Amino acid sequence: MTFSILAKDPETGALGGAAATGSLCVGGWVLRGDIRAGMSASQGASPSTFWGEDVLSLMRDGMAAPVAVSAVVDPDDGKEHRQLSALDRDGGSGAYTGGQNTDAKGSRVFKNGIVAGNLLTSESVLDAMQSAYETAEGPFAERLLTALRGAEHAGSDSRGLQSAALLIVSDYAAPLTLRIDYADHPITALEGLYKRSQTSPYVDWLSQVPTVKNPFRKPN
Repeated sequence: MTFSILAKDPETGALGGAAATGSLCVGGWVLRGDIRAGMSASQGASPSTFWGEDVLSLMRDGMAAPVAVSAVVDPDDGKEHRQLSALDRDGGSGAYTGGQNTDAKGSRVFKNGIVAGNLLTSESVLDAMQSAYETAEGPFAERLLTALRGAEHAGSDSRGLQSAALLIVSDYAAPLTLRIDYADHPITALEGLYKRSQTSPYVDWLSQVPTVKNPFRKPN
């Protein structure tokens, strides 16, 4: 029901994810992130939010992404209807796609990132999403948004799109969690929300809130 990307920005160390789907509320269902652990995207025909949370917990304890994915997936009797991708703090990634998810489905692992999807018009959507991210320029968030656009232009979710989301976590900045839970053109709406988040007064307020590296920050 979804296509997603998880990536690490090697320049800043930030971790991020973006996703879009032909159903409602993709941000709440799919994306999870903790800079102390990594990123996860739990999706599929019958997605488990527990998968996304549990794989982060294992990675926070030091488990590498591929091992953590296997540990979460293996005991689940419903795993054939689910899909999980994970990215650890080192940029390592792991993925699982259950066979009962609707075609086209799959994942692509690349340096410091992973893309995954199901219910796609074709697997070329995954290749286009990866290529769009790797060739994009500009801030990390904008490259993740470009990946969503690449997937959309290559065929997208076979039902069209209803929601989109962006999540970025960092040692040095507050989490950026942006969600479009329903819209006729959710990626466009998400791009607009991102641009608004980078302007005053919101961006000024973000510079004053606590971060992992400055948890006791006081307002100026």
